[in-house]
Amino acid sequence: MRKLKRATDKRIALIRGLVTDLLWYGQIETTKDKAKEVQRQAEKLLSKAIRTYKDVNKVTKTVTDDKGVSAEKEVIVDGAKKLAARRAIMSYVYDKQEVREPKESKSDFVARTKGIKHPLVEKIFNVYAPKYDNRANELGLGGGYTRILNLGKTRKGDNAEVVLIQLI
Repeated sequence: MRKLKRATDKRIALIRGLVTDLLWYGQIETTKDKAKEVQRQAEKLLSKAIRTYKDVNKVTKTVTDDKGVSAEKEVIVDGAKKLAARRAIMSYVYDKQEVREPKESKSDFVARTKGIKHPLVEKIFNVYAPKYDNRANELGLGGGYTRILNLGKTRKGDNAEVVLIQLI
């Protein structure tokens, strides 16, 4: 693990923040050494999600409404492996919240985000995991979920090499 000229707690917080932003936005611009550490951690989290995203169970629950009428409802819940992976990912990434689109009404925003408490974790399990699992099945490519592109420029001030890291 690279030290990145920082104390351990600050270095870990920096990498966690960059991994969170990479998974949320799909790409970030940073220095080469930071990008290599981010790539390492992000691929571990994505691999964990890909291995477990299919582990779901159907459960029948009795739901009582406001009028006291009971009805049975079938609910899909996470299996033990997916739940453990979800908790591990949630303990690593920072919690990002959805933002209203520029011309989106409040009611549309509430309807779109209803029932989603951790949007980043949901995005990892519902978008990235199936996408990369399909890629692995079709092309036989396991791993390699990120790439680092050299931008050919340096940062003003310390002349550090700037790269773009993105999800493929």
